[in-house]
Amino acid sequence: MAKNKTINVKGTEIIILSDGNKDEYISLTDIARYRDAERSDYILQNWLRNRSTIEFVGLWEQFNNPNFNSIEFDGIKNLAGSNSFSLTPKRWIESTNAIGIVSKTGKYGGTFAHRDIAFEFATWISAEFKFYFIKEFQRLKEDENERLNLSWNLQRTLARVNYTIHTDAIK
Repeated sequence: MAKNKTINVKGTEIIILSDGNKDEYISLTDIARYRDAERSDYILQNWLRNRSTIEFVGLWEQFNNPNFNSIEFDGIKNLAGSNSFSLTPKRWIESTNAIGIVSKTGKYGGTFAHRDIAFEFATWISAEFKFYFIKEFQRLKEDENERLNLSWNLQRTLARVNYTIHTDAIK
């Protein structure tokens, strides 16, 4: 995970990590702080207790992760939703070899998830929050695309100027 960006959604700063391969991991910890700043870890655990959450995250892993442990996933899915079931992000990652959810320690620590999973989590937090989250994320992407486009045009202009200088020098 190389670059850190942040967006502000309804007064909550959310960190986005980019790994350079167009994959972005969004802080679920920050999103959970919107609901309860003191107990974001419990918010995440409650979300992971839901059967629909486990099915969605498992489906994402099956689609994107060739090393996903489907046998362990089936066991977790069968328990999901029962009163005694609980699941932490760390246990999910260790049990299933998941790559869609990442737990980090340190300065930029917390639980991060691929943007597909983060949008699903935002839906669970609230429809209003997800709406603003998507709008802010789109704004960030549009800003990035504009900067890339400007950079590309600058490169093109420099190449044209260099070509002119070189051809004039040869003459």
